[in-house]
Amino acid sequence: MSEYDLVVIGGGPGGYVAAIRAAQLGMNVACVEMRGTLGGTCLNVGCIPSKALLDSSEKFEEASQHFAEHGIKAKVELDLKTMMGRKDKVVLDLTKGIEGLFKKNKVTYVKGKGSLKSATEVLVDGKDVLKTKKILIATGSDVTPLPGVAIDEKKIVSSTGALELDKVPEHLVVVGGGVIGLELGSVWRRLGAKITVVEFLDRVGGVMDGEVSKQFQRILEKQGFVFKLSTKVVAADTKGKQVSLTLEPAKGGDKETLSGDVVLVAIGRRPYTQGLGLEKVGIALDERGRIPVNNHFETSFPGIYAIGDVIAGPMLAHKAEDEGMAAAECMAGQKGHVYYDAIPSVVYTWPEIASVGKTEEEVKAAGVQYKIGKFPFMANSRGRAVGQTDGFVKIIADAKSDRVLGVHIIGPDAGTLIAEAVLAMEYGASSEDIARTCHAHPTLNESVKEAALAVLGRAIHI
Repeated sequence: MSEYDLVVIGGGPGGYVAAIRAAQLGMNVACVEMRGTLGGTCLNVGCIPSKALLDSSEKFEEASQHFAEHGIKAKVELDLKTMMGRKDKVVLDLTKGIEGLFKKNKVTYVKGKGSLKSATEVLVDGKDVLKTKKILIATGSDVTPLPGVAIDEKKIVSSTGALELDKVPEHLVVVGGGVIGLELGSVWRRLGAKITVVEFLDRVGGVMDGEVSKQFQRILEKQGFVFKLSTKVVAADTKGKQVSLTLEPAKGGDKETLSGDVVLVAIGRRPYTQGLGLEKVGIALDERGRIPVNNHFETSFPGIYAIGDVIAGPMLAHKAEDEGMAAAECMAGQKGHVYYDAIPSVVYTWPEIASVGKTEEEVKAAGVQYKIGKFPFMANSRGRAVGQTDGFVKIIADAKSDRVLGVHIIGPDAGTLIAEAVLAMEYGASSEDIARTCHAHPTLNESVKEAALAVLGRAIHI
């Protein structure tokens, strides 16, 4: 029987980061992961492989449709097998990299399914026992199933299956107009598929700022996306060559059918908490299947902690990472903390969408007096130079204090541009602080400065 200061159940972004941070703080740490490779959903079948395919498909579309604008003549052919092979190599290299980090930090990597035997014992595959002083649950999340639509990862796929298609479908139907569906839809659209998105809500992008959502939908429609909003899928028939979906209005009404070669179910994710043995120590889940924790990430049972997708908050890899570091620091008697108002979110379509803080709808609902500054990439010199002029930067600031309440970007490299806004909000900056910060020229970042100037009513370049 092995003995540790901390056993982490789950080797995803939250779990492996927590294990490394705890080891840095002097703990003897083991990390139990059942997948067989480290990195969790994000690295193996989520964030990383999808970004690899997004990058490859962007290059394919650029070469086949836009090189001529730059005076470059090229004959372009798709080699999907090679594209998929590159994606797989990126994933393999990174998972091996995490194993190397474990060795460097003397974290013991245990392959198998972890569960609680008691408050101080972790079972691995139901037989081996790891004795420990503390336990951290970081098991992440799984695909949310859709009643009446059984995923077989062939004709009806989850995000995992959508990353492994061996040919470009003629018609891909995406059920769910959120981040995952729109990113993977973008990959296959660029490679030649017709894309129809069926969304239960009356808008795309979920809870993103309403003004951004409207612009986002218009841009995607120009790219070829077809949207069926306020619509739900109630059944699927896979008997023929195609999948036949039965649809009806979200509020009820006449049914219709929609057929596609492949259907991607991307309606969200749910916490992975089943089979962990939580009931053995009396830890109860909340109404959404999540594990309640206090400000130190400790559950209702002392010495057992939880982070990431299994607790409240956005299901984001970087949120889990920060929680992992903070939880380890709390275990070591330090003051680990995560400022949840400054956690960014990004949609890696093109253009990208990035945001941090409150949406305009949230600020308005809270009764806060606010000011808005906007600046379009059409008026940004770097945007013009690189031919990326869709979208804008939107900054929301408190009307009285000028403190930045939220920043929303739709445009080129929005996921990178949002970092300065996150830093500004982390330190309680005002829009004037951003406006008076010197930005290099010509850069896309200047649009953030100009939006801040617009809050003050003194934008220069529009």
